[in-house]
Amino acid sequence: MLIKALRIGLGQLIVFLDFITRPRKLKRAPAAQAAVAQVASGLTLYQFHACPFCVKTRRTLHKLNVPVTLRDAKNDDQHRQTLLEQGGKIQVPCLRIEENGQSTWLYESKAIIAYLNERFSAA
Repeated sequence: MLIKALRIGLGQLIVFLDFITRPRKLKRAPAAQAAVAQVASGLTLYQFHACPFCVKTRRTLHKLNVPVTLRDAKNDDQHRQTLLEQGGKIQVPCLRIEENGQSTWLYESKAIIAYLNERFSAA
């Protein structure tokens, strides 16, 4: 019981610190931002709200100004089941990439952040 309360408290502290130290969004011309939003419409991030690795990934999304759909795999059984059945395991963060009618499931925050930086930092 004490461990669970401590974990919840630390999770909320991580979320709060993320909120007050969040980096500025990348500024783009409206046409360039519309193009980013179009590409990002095929991306979905499965995550837990207070997971430190998920926070790190969301910070990168915020910094790069990439509007990605977020799915709560902890509190939403349907999203959790989708992650397990289609992604293969319940591990977050996990980025679902829909391109050319195919789904790719990218795990590990470092791999997701590298993908996002490569795809959106120069756009």
